[in-house]
Amino acid sequence: MERVPVLKIGDILLVSIQIDMQDQTAVQLQEDLAERIVQTGCHGVIIDITALDIVDSFVGRMLATIASISKVLDAETVVVGMRPAVAITLVELGLSLNGIRTALNVERGIELLARSDDELEYDDEDIDSTEAEPVAKSP
Repeated sequence: MERVPVLKIGDILLVSIQIDMQDQTAVQLQEDLAERIVQTGCHGVIIDITALDIVDSFVGRMLATIASISKVLDAETVVVGMRPAVAITLVELGLSLNGIRTALNVERGIELLARSDDELEYDDEDIDSTEAEPVAKSP
C-alpha cells in the first residue's frame, strides 16, 4: 500500500496527494497526519491536491474528515491547488467542505495560515493584558 508523505515545514505540515486515493490509503493518511500533528504540535495543515485531475464524493469526504480531525487536534486545514474542474465537481456533488479554507497554491496557503496565527496571537495578547490589569478597589 502506498502512503502519502507528510512533510513538516516550520509550524505547518504539508500533504501533497500525488496518487489515486483508495479507501485504505485515505484511512492511513488520516492516521499518519493525526500522529504527526500531535508529535510536532503544528497548528497548520496544507493539503496540496494539484495532481488530482478529478475528485469524487469519497475524496471530498476524505478532505472534510481530515480537516475535522486536524481541528480537534488544534490545527487549521487549507486545501491548495484545486483545479477549476475539481471545484465544479465538488459543488455539483454538494460537498461544501466545511472547516476547510482554500488557497490557489502552497505559497498562498502558508500566508493564509500565517495570518490566522497572527490573529490568534493578537487575541491572546488582548486576553493577557485584560487579565493583567489590576482591579481598583472602592474606598
